[in-house]
Amino acid sequence: MPAPGEPLDPLAQDDLYEAWMRLALEQAEGARRTGDVPIGAVVVGPAGELLAAGRNEREALGDPTAHAELQAIRAAAAALAHDGAGEGWRLADCTLVVTLEPCAMCAGAIVLARIPRVVFGAWDEKAGAAGSVFDILRERRLNHWVEVYPGVLEDECGAILREFFAGHR
Repeated sequence: MPAPGEPLDPLAQDDLYEAWMRLALEQAEGARRTGDVPIGAVVVGPAGELLAAGRNEREALGDPTAHAELQAIRAAAAALAHDGAGEGWRLADCTLVVTLEPCAMCAGAIVLARIPRVVFGAWDEKAGAAGSVFDILRERRLNHWVEVYPGVLEDECGAILREFFAGHR
């Protein structure tokens, strides 16, 4: 994985989304190794550079809010707050890439962080809030709307989750 701040190779948009999703899948694999549900996320800056990465750490930290998206958003906000170039919490012009459709809590955080674009892999038919169960990211009554790009490497993102849950049943 490239170091934070290091740009990815310039590829076509679909290829970029797949490259970023592969970074998120690496994070998901790290979560699986610690016994957490294997979900990973990365925040990519406006120039295509990796700002932050996160993975589910609810079990590892004993924190019900330690979802992959929130871990990545917190790390990206901290990085931007300390680089002197931004306000930190406003992740405008960034892209959040996550292996599973965000839940309602994470979708709310995405809206509040002003992230304009979310790319996700697998749909979450039970708790998804980007079109499956709810559509918080595109709710017109909110003050910020998000572009949503679903289904990137959907089979790979779904497979790691199916394998994990098959081993826990």
